[in-house]
Amino acid sequence: MALKIYVTENWDQMSKVAADLVEADIQDKQAIKDEYVLGLATGNSPSGVYKHLAKAFNAGRIDARRIRTFNLDEYVGLTGENAQQRVMHCESYCYFMIAEFFGLLQDKFHETNVPWGTLIDQDRLIRALDEHRDFYELQGIDRGKAVVIKDHAQGYLKMILEEVLDAYWKKIEACGGIDLQIIGVGGRGHVAFHESGIPFDGNRVMLVKLDDNTVSNAVEDGHFDSRERSPWYAVSMGAEQVYKARTVVLVANGARKTNPVTEAILGDVTPDVPISYSQKYAAEGGSMIYVLDELAASQLLKARHEVDRKGFEIIDMRGMPYEPVHNLSFVRNPETGRLG
Repeated sequence: MALKIYVTENWDQMSKVAADLVEADIQDKQAIKDEYVLGLATGNSPSGVYKHLAKAFNAGRIDARRIRTFNLDEYVGLTGENAQQRVMHCESYCYFMIAEFFGLLQDKFHETNVPWGTLIDQDRLIRALDEHRDFYELQGIDRGKAVVIKDHAQGYLKMILEEVLDAYWKKIEACGGIDLQIIGVGGRGHVAFHESGIPFDGNRVMLVKLDDNTVSNAVEDGHFDSRERSPWYAVSMGAEQVYKARTVVLVANGARKTNPVTEAILGDVTPDVPISYSQKYAAEGGSMIYVLDELAASQLLKARHEVDRKGFEIIDMRGMPYEPVHNLSFVRNPETGRLG
């Protein structure tokens, strides 16, 4: 069973350790194949990883031009008159990726993909859901629900099913699947917008009615002014799709992540804690790597005998040297105009 847990001192070291693992995997695979497929996540936890990776790409240690990326999720319901305005909204995940990663690269990725949630007009979606209740069902035992559109759906819901949801996972498959997927974890153990209580089976890329807790966290974290102005829907890979990657690297820091990480590793595999799917994934041969700061790992360190009993490996990186994220510099070359 390949499940490893790296314990680090803080967010800075977590970022460096995770970036080194990703860089090593890219180097290994780029030595034997033309294209590498990298799965990406948004949020504070992986943003430091991206700074380190950008330095590695710009230094020429790995080749950005031979990489295709797929992100986990995107909001539905950002303000804007059309898809172009919504995709450039300062809280869109497209905008985040450009600001935090893509825009730092001297040589750009061969192709980048973020789920096409901004193609969906939330008001039109809500009308279609109200008018055609026989075209879909809601799945989930908690407040966040998967809106599962049925095959016989017509009109706007059919377009969403075929051109937004199914088209995304089919494109991933056409590229040969994801080599390595970077993920974070939500406060209730959700991965991307696969909310707590949504079933694993059949939900590869899904339309999600967001959990009240997710909406509230987005407001509390300063992303939106109020619950009314916060999106209530999203397009997201489900856990079933996330864990199809050949390697999954989960980064988590801070006390808010302690309980979900502990439950995911020491508890049962359950949709109540979607990242618990990592145990099933590892048992079936997947390469599962957790990179945690000391706070996120605190309960696991206290229960180390249980971790050992389950056959998982803890690798303690505390005290090892690392390069803090705030020491990374991206200076624009006055001659080329490039960052380096």
